[in-house]
Amino acid sequence: MELRQLKYFAKVAELNNFSGAARALNITQSTLSQQIKQLEGELGVELFLRDSHHVNLTDVGEAFLPSALRTISEANSCIDRIRDVQSLGTGEVKIGCTYTFAPLLTEVVLLFMKQYPGVKLDIVCQPMEELMQMLERQQIDVALSYKPAWGSMNIESHILFDNRLAVVVSKTHPLAECKYIRLSELEKHPMALPATGLQARNTFDRLCEGTDYRFQVQLEINDVNVLLSLVKGSKLVTVLSQATVARQQGLIAIPLDHKDCQMEGAFSVCRDAYMKRSTKEFLRVLSENRSLGMAMMEIY
Repeated sequence: MELRQLKYFAKVAELNNFSGAARALNITQSTLSQQIKQLEGELGVELFLRDSHHVNLTDVGEAFLPSALRTISEANSCIDRIRDVQSLGTGEVKIGCTYTFAPLLTEVVLLFMKQYPGVKLDIVCQPMEELMQMLERQQIDVALSYKPAWGSMNIESHILFDNRLAVVVSKTHPLAECKYIRLSELEKHPMALPATGLQARNTFDRLCEGTDYRFQVQLEINDVNVLLSLVKGSKLVTVLSQATVARQQGLIAIPLDHKDCQMEGAFSVCRDAYMKRSTKEFLRVLSENRSLGMAMMEIY
């Protein structure tokens, strides 16, 4: 059974006339009759009662017509939806994001939603390891993070912007006037750290490997926005990427005086996997977001 045959059947049923239906369909009457006979042969029933003057539906034809019309309508809806997706009138982007990267997304998300109100964004925050697994299982379309320290044969990462780990304090903190800070200087101040497993914390822990620093860690938390609020309203010190506080009022990001502080913003996708147009467009908006210093890059 072909969609074309259902359309032919529906038109004959509408007009009760083979010649009129053939003209409406812009095909020959013999072609129309042949296709209807093939459909009846496949179904094993007669759909029309024919005589020299009239064509009417059989009782089986009457029962079959609603299903045929529904199938034709659904097929047309599919075509319309495909065209809509192609024009980004609808669609969905499933985005995975690390907790440390999440504060950077507000402006990009609002801009994308304004440009493409019909496209749904489904955003989930997870640790890096979980995001990579979700990518490989194709549960998300793209993962946004600072570039992973380890790689996978099935995943490729692309740099969006250069960044570094920094010491973050309130504008009224004694350290706020410093141009650079050494790790040893942090021993003198109470600290609130991102929880173990978050990318900023992982980078900080790597910097401290093999040292005997004794930091005054009073708090660990996996919610970066809450962490920023706590630091803003206290004398606590934390460590986050410079980009995380780029748009934050009342906070200062001071570079660490250390050579291994790189935290490059990146997006990761499955290697050789199909990328939806809506995902490509979201990454374009993300990569063009000048407020975060992101450079334009080719993603197509």
